[in-house]
Amino acid sequence: MEKPSGIFDRDYEWSQLTRFVQYPGGEATLGVVSGRRRQGKTYLLDAVCRAAGGFYFAATEATEAEALRQFGTAMAHHLGEPVPRRFEQWDEAVQALMRIASDRPVPVVIDEFPYLVKASPELPSLIQRALGPQGQRAGSPVRLLLCGSALSFMGSLLAGTAPLRGRASLELVVPTLDFRLAREFWELEDPSLALLVHAVVGGTPAYRREFTLGDVPQDRADFGPWVIRNVLNSGSPLFREGRSLLSEEPDLRDVALYHGVLSAVAGGNHTRGGIANYLGKKSTDLGHALTMLEDVGLICREADAFHGKRSAYRITEPIVGFYHAIMRPEWTDLERPGSAAQVWKRSQATFCSQVLGPHFEHLARLWTRWHADVSTLGGRRTRVVSGVLPDPANRTSHEIDVVAFSRMDDGREEILAIGEAKSGDVVGRAHLDRLERTRALLMARDERATPETRLLLFSVAGFMPQLEEMARAREDVQLVDLERLYGGS
Repeated sequence: MEKPSGIFDRDYEWSQLTRFVQYPGGEATLGVVSGRRRQGKTYLLDAVCRAAGGFYFAATEATEAEALRQFGTAMAHHLGEPVPRRFEQWDEAVQALMRIASDRPVPVVIDEFPYLVKASPELPSLIQRALGPQGQRAGSPVRLLLCGSALSFMGSLLAGTAPLRGRASLELVVPTLDFRLAREFWELEDPSLALLVHAVVGGTPAYRREFTLGDVPQDRADFGPWVIRNVLNSGSPLFREGRSLLSEEPDLRDVALYHGVLSAVAGGNHTRGGIANYLGKKSTDLGHALTMLEDVGLICREADAFHGKRSAYRITEPIVGFYHAIMRPEWTDLERPGSAAQVWKRSQATFCSQVLGPHFEHLARLWTRWHADVSTLGGRRTRVVSGVLPDPANRTSHEIDVVAFSRMDDGREEILAIGEAKSGDVVGRAHLDRLERTRALLMARDERATPETRLLLFSVAGFMPQLEEMARAREDVQLVDLERLYGGS
């Protein structure tokens, strides 16, 4: 099947769906598709059904009886039957569904599957039975795709002792667009503007058209006004999006605590102890909340490069981080018409330090992990993280934004490169000197570091000419500006 021209990128996802749908076997098969809301899952699956003549059913929040009526009506429409089918229970409906194909594989999509299971918890077990030996004998080559945005639920659908574990032949997660694709999708030529936009809304496709009606900042001077009219505007869908993403997860019950954790992380408290201090709680009280926020994909835990038992938490969705850093503390004023411009004006320092700075550091790690080539790093990287390096002699510590590791033939790790990312400063010789001292300290404390460990300097504002000249003469120094971040290796 040829991917429709209206679908941006998603080549991998389309190829996996096509492979699943076109599998020629005569038995029914199961696939699970998940991902955060607004990523285009529905658009993809609807396009698959249209291309292959499949059946698409979008569930709603409804009682079991109402859902069965909706399902029977949709099936009758698909089959061209004049009268809606009547199902008294899901066992009957699932059996009819598994016979919907005849002489060829037919894709069948049940979108927002968690809504159905909420009203009918037995549904996964009924599908399991339909996919078993007895059900297969009475079935047809249905390519059943279950889709949902509740990540904790979808993640558990095939896990542990769940009824459908071991039944799926496709488990596809539709991610947000990465920062390079997001720039292309938003059609932003200026990489500095692309960085600013991505720091606020990330790579969620729906924010480009549905949520902003195609409003794209024209240049850097228009970025602030764009934020005011699209994100800080109480009449815009993006205004409540950072809060809504949390409320959409059905497994998150103590919403106030979860918002508190996210505010702590957005404010620069990335360790479990730091989050606990911010909230006035014991760190042992936060285990469940942190695990749940990880499960639903709103935060991630990243191991420290130098301390196996230490980790840092990061908000994964930029609009959530922006909401908690900028909007939540100013919510009273933002709900008053005409206050957005003043809030944005007095939030500039916070935006730079708590939103743009950490986001640029994250993109520096992504670039090092996925885009930097072997000649840049001096070897093949296996993982890229950040870390805090203790400096006992000076009674301090050094935060290293980028630490790239490689694994040697004998299994030992080697530190290929360390890096520093600056979103505000023009980077000069002093920054390189500091990074060289950090490398020397690291070599004294960690045998994985060597004199060949590369030094990476990332900058939004650019580099001083003296440093650029020095870097051209040194293989161990790499300068990464925005042009290289977005287009080079």
